[in-house]
Order: sequence, then structure tokens, then C-alpha cells
Amino acid sequence: MTIIKEEYKYSEITGKIIGCAMRVHAALGSGFQEVIYQRAMAIEMAEAGLSFSREHDMPIYFRNQWIGTRRVDFLVEKVVSLEIKAKANLEDLDLAQAINYLEAYNLEVGLLINFGARSLQHKRLANSKFRPLI
Repeated sequence: MTIIKEEYKYSEITGKIIGCAMRVHAALGSGFQEVIYQRAMAIEMAEAGLSFSREHDMPIYFRNQWIGTRRVDFLVEKVVSLEIKAKANLEDLDLAQAINYLEAYNLEVGLLINFGARSLQHKRLANSKFRPLI
């Protein structure tokens, strides 16, 4: 069972996502491509009652001007980004990229989950530059 820390924003959602990832990793192990874990996570999150969009196009703005889009692996409950990796180990670059996406999307909370390691790796990310929409 995933521990939910009430002091973290969207803790219930992120806890459910991590629980789904643990079940997927327990069933599939490591060694598959990211797309396999994405598909499995879609099935598991639907079973858990989470609403999500897969390969969700997110707008990127620079100085309040639209400059393009980037797809987040999952946008869960319209508030949590989920980036999935399938590598031997997460690297600083993966963490920096996930934080960059949070800032670019102006989302407050995200998860970076790596299925490629022997043990599931997950990082909860918070966007210190989050700007609530008025």
C-alpha cells in the first residue's frame, strides 16, 4: 500500500498513480520499452478509477506567447503530469527534463516513474514556479 502524505498537494492522486506503477512493475518487471509500460499504466489507472489523458498535447509559452506544444505521457485528473521512463537508472537529465515540463505546462505537481530498473523508481516533483490561474 502506498503511503499518502497529506502535506503534499494531490497526495491522494500521486499515491494512486504510484500504486498503479508498483502493480505494473510487479507484473511486467523491467526490460520493456516505454510504450509497453504506458499501455499497462493506462489499463491500471483506468481500473483504479483515475481519469487521464495519454500523450496529452500541452502548450508551451515563452513570455506569455505560444511557441509550440509538447506531449506529456499522461495528464492525470487534469492536475498531475506523469512522465514514464524505461532505463537502467534515472539520471539528473531525466529529473531536470520532468521539472522543465512542469514549469512549461504551469502544472504544480508531477511524477517521474522509471520501470527500467530492477526496483521501480519514482520521484514526486513540485513546481516552485507554479502560477495559479486567476
